[in-house]
This record gives sequence, C-alpha cells and structure tokens, in this order.
Amino acid sequence: MRLLLVEDDHLLADGLIGQLEKAGFRVDWAKTAKDATSLGVQEDYRAVVLDLGLPDGNGLEVLKTWRGNHVSFPVLILTARGDWQDKVSGLKAGADDYLGKPFQTEELVARLNAIIRRSEGRVDSTLKAGRLELDENRQILKTADGTEHSLTGTEFRLLRCLMSRPGQVYSKDQLMEQLYSLNDTPNENVIEAYIRRLRKLVGANSILTRRGQGYLFNDVV
Repeated sequence: MRLLLVEDDHLLADGLIGQLEKAGFRVDWAKTAKDATSLGVQEDYRAVVLDLGLPDGNGLEVLKTWRGNHVSFPVLILTARGDWQDKVSGLKAGADDYLGKPFQTEELVARLNAIIRRSEGRVDSTLKAGRLELDENRQILKTADGTEHSLTGTEFRLLRCLMSRPGQVYSKDQLMEQLYSLNDTPNENVIEAYIRRLRKLVGANSILTRRGQGYLFNDVV
C-alpha cells in the first residue's frame, strides 16, 4: 500500500501523512513537480494524491507525463481550485478521482481505497483470497474458522499486497518497496520475520516461498 503524496503545503502534508499511514498506507512525499514526475516513473505506487498547484509547475502536466510513460497507477487530484473545468481537465488527463480543498481526511482515505479497489477489479472493501478475508477498513484478518485477528500496520500492508494478487511472486525488494517509504531504513531480514509471523495466522501453505525468487500467496489451500 505504498502511496505518493504530491503536495507543497508542508503543514497539510505533515497531517495527511500521519492519517494516511494510520489507514494502512506508506507514504512518499514530493513537494515539487520535478520530484513528483521522477518518483512516479521510477517507483511502484498503488495510488497517488496529486495537488495541481505546485511551485515549479502544473500538476496536470505531471499527470500527462506519467500517462505518456504508461504509468497506470490510480491518481486522485487534490486542489483548492473550484472551477469545474479543472476537474474535467484532470479527468481527461488521466485522473481517476477529484477532491477539492478543504476536505475531511476520512473522505480522502475512502476515495483512495475506492480507486485502488477499482484498479484491482474489486468493489468490496473486504479482500478475499482462499478461505481468508482481509477487512481493509478495520485492518482485521478473518480466518477460515471465523476468528478475527488484529494486524499491525506492517502486517496489514504485507498481507494485503500478497492477497491482492494470488499466485504472483514478489521478490523481497518488491515487498520492501510496498511496505516502506524512501525515508525508512528497515533491516534486510525484516520481510522474513513478518512472513514467519503471518504464516502463524494464515497457515504455512498459504504463503509459499519460491527459492531465489520470493514469496507468493496460495489461494487454493
């Protein structure tokens, strides 16, 4: 659940980052159009929150550059501009949703989760794979016997990443990219430790190791 926040207002960004991380995202923050353009092309994000008014350029041009480079992550435009033409221009440039300032953080999180679900071909906030259910709103795992387990933020992000694409092999580097922001410095063995913890909840056969490749979620157990 790695997300890019493009916002030049430091006070607003600081508050949003804290709330977004509580909601299960790991956030990279770009303050300029230049940084946003580079990060969007280079990094693997599940979604982006993009402010249109940036100090060195227009957010719409950043979005057009991403789409021109075939970057397909969902984008939610965040702006103080109230003109309907800005909304239309953003959607035509490739945005997936639009939210005007001021706004409630709860609405922003709900809209982000909605566009991410749509990008994954889902409409339900409960992610189901095999006999497991992951409640994204409460960050709760429900196992086959009906027991509910609370997850830490990192456990939730890791399990969500694996369950969202059953059968896909993720390398350690790919998982690290989804679990941590550019400012984090996690230990290189952290993925193995969390995989061991999750296997105690979901069963050893639900998360398989592909030697020399990485890990995958097995939804046929």
